[in-house]
Amino acid sequence: MAHKIADTIVALASGAGRAAIAVIRISGARTRAVLEALCGGAPPPRRAALRKLCDPRDGALIDRGLVLWFPAPLSFTGEDMAELQVHGSRAVVQSLIDAVLSVGGTRLAEPGAFARRAFENGKLGLTEVEGLADLVQAETEAQRRQALAQSEGSLRRLYETWRAELLKAQALMEAGLDFADEADVATDVSVQAEAIVADLREAIAAHLGDRRGERLRDGVRVVIAGPPNAGKSSLLNALARRDVAIVSEEAGTTRDVIEVHLDLGGIPVILSDTAGIREAKGSVEAAGIGRALARVEDADIVLWLADSTDPARTAMPRLGARKNNDAQATTVEITVMNKLDLAPSAAAALPEGALAISAKTGEGLDLLIARLEAEAQSAAGQGAGAPLMTRARHRAELEAAQAALQRFSDKSLSPELKAEELRIAAHHLGRLTGRINVEEVLGAIFAEFCIGK
Repeated sequence: MAHKIADTIVALASGAGRAAIAVIRISGARTRAVLEALCGGAPPPRRAALRKLCDPRDGALIDRGLVLWFPAPLSFTGEDMAELQVHGSRAVVQSLIDAVLSVGGTRLAEPGAFARRAFENGKLGLTEVEGLADLVQAETEAQRRQALAQSEGSLRRLYETWRAELLKAQALMEAGLDFADEADVATDVSVQAEAIVADLREAIAAHLGDRRGERLRDGVRVVIAGPPNAGKSSLLNALARRDVAIVSEEAGTTRDVIEVHLDLGGIPVILSDTAGIREAKGSVEAAGIGRALARVEDADIVLWLADSTDPARTAMPRLGARKNNDAQATTVEITVMNKLDLAPSAAAALPEGALAISAKTGEGLDLLIARLEAEAQSAAGQGAGAPLMTRARHRAELEAAQAALQRFSDKSLSPELKAEELRIAAHHLGRLTGRINVEEVLGAIFAEFCIGK
């Protein structure tokens, strides 16, 4: 897949704006020429050297900084690369980038251009590129660990192992076709191929059934639901540690879903406050209640909040079918009795598994947060097992491969058609790591990166 890329690219790789240090990256065939123009030549490979950096157009000194030289192919992109570590003012950065661009054959990099070159020059597989994008965007410790493992090739190795097994099955089926006139040989290789496919189908099914990686990447969905005036907005504010939602004694104040993003024990959580569930008294409130019920049905964890001072406590409604059609998923339901400060005796008569809190005073919130952290870890935490799928693209390709393997197992299918189904399955597994052309998805993936990556 590697091919020559004519232009040499440059970009600021560190954060924009004023900083103590800025890092400027350069990659391409003209990188050495750029260094010769700016500082008189390239330093020894992979050793930082303090150099004066001058404008090649008039020789004026721009800054003094560290220069690193990474000759091909031992670089991130697989091309000649350099990094300039200089003072982080906007003026220094702009002057240096202008100086680089004054050298013929250079241009500004586009988002993800360095990572794309690494992919196209065989330095990274597609799942590793996606892991790198997730690592750049990771907000919690667990997200960082998952993204780092993927960027280091954990998913690629798993998918390529499956593809290698599938190629063995393909070879066996082709051998059976070549010896179709020898019944014993054809039957024997077919049985071996079917055994390989059966194991693959089981492994892929288990992989597809585990959504922890997707939840960890996107966030565990926690929904606060319950009757009006139970204190849902107060609980959202208490958990967020800031005023996010309007709190009022008037029933029906919350009409739409309000979301905040939290870090609970390293797990990203999307916490949603919803409209009070009751018989609506208007079309606007009815729309809000409809959205609340939809969020409840699609949640990973539901905090059903009831008023401990209300003798007519509303029970949690039965959850409907999940909107993502995930038959494997289960929703954790936690009953929380609020307003413990107004009804201290409520803690002595809690429903089984329920927690008593006061969103107003904070009483019991530590136990609720601990419970939420434990459930979030269970929903998205990484165990010591196989790598976890993280993206909808992975799921789509694996489901297509699994469908082909399912068709292969049809006893009525001819050996020629069985071999074709294995080819289709191998094609989809190859698309996962980029072995097969995936041009239509590359733009979307690399657009996630910042300019200097």
